[in-house]
Amino acid sequence: MDLDTIREVVTARERADLACLDADTAILAGGTFLYSEPQEHLRRLVDLTGFEWPALVETSAGLEIAATCTLAEFAGTVPGRELGGPRPDLPGTALFAAGCRALLASHKIWRTATVGGNICLALPAGGVLAALTALDADALIWSPDGVDRRIALREFVLGPQRTALAPGEVLRSVTVPRRSLLSHTAFRKIAIAPTGRSGSVVMGRREPDGRVALTITGATMRPVVLDFPAPPDLDDLDTALAALDPRLWFDDPHGAPDWRRHVTGILAREVAEELRSGGRS
Repeated sequence: MDLDTIREVVTARERADLACLDADTAILAGGTFLYSEPQEHLRRLVDLTGFEWPALVETSAGLEIAATCTLAEFAGTVPGRELGGPRPDLPGTALFAAGCRALLASHKIWRTATVGGNICLALPAGGVLAALTALDADALIWSPDGVDRRIALREFVLGPQRTALAPGEVLRSVTVPRRSLLSHTAFRKIAIAPTGRSGSVVMGRREPDGRVALTITGATMRPVVLDFPAPPDLDDLDTALAALDPRLWFDDPHGAPDWRRHVTGILAREVAEELRSGGRS
């Protein structure tokens, strides 16, 4: 879709180029959502691709993923990419492609849409957001005063299309800790239609020390993480699910709240059982 209200496109190459961010300005990375519907309030776009951030940087601490990393790079479907898809020595990377497949998007979109865009859009069905939350990633945020701050991704999304970003702030990257990359994972999703938007997604990880986290997305207004010291039995899992605020369950044409709550319980039990048995997705 043409954005006929745009009067200026700024290609950011240094941090000072972000000083123009205001209510009339939007960040451009992949632009797949930005160009999908009218944006009549916008007058300026700031293109982050001019920074030329490396898509993925592996360090001793974990894996840093740039906000401008495309879904194809993230999922490992780009020939010659460093990670080259899920790696046996880093089993947690299996959730990368699984998160992308949870999206209702073609591979053409995968080559344009970005990790940062999926996270900052903060939709309940954000598959990349779900995968990185499930892997306990944290976000590096550039503030307009030049100060960096970090926030756990599980705290980044406040609700549908609402995040912890303050005016003028930019998501620079997310980092997945090494303990999560070494974790066994499990993945389940369900949708009303075979190729429809996810009605519920449950991802789990079991860390080398036995700790377990189950992350619920798609069915809830924001990602919900349930932490356990060990793979939970059915009673512990049911207790944790029953304790969730009933207002968290999402309601739209892709599923009613009571249906989402019910199927999430089924998926969560399957994920917990897979993690108990030591398997991974």
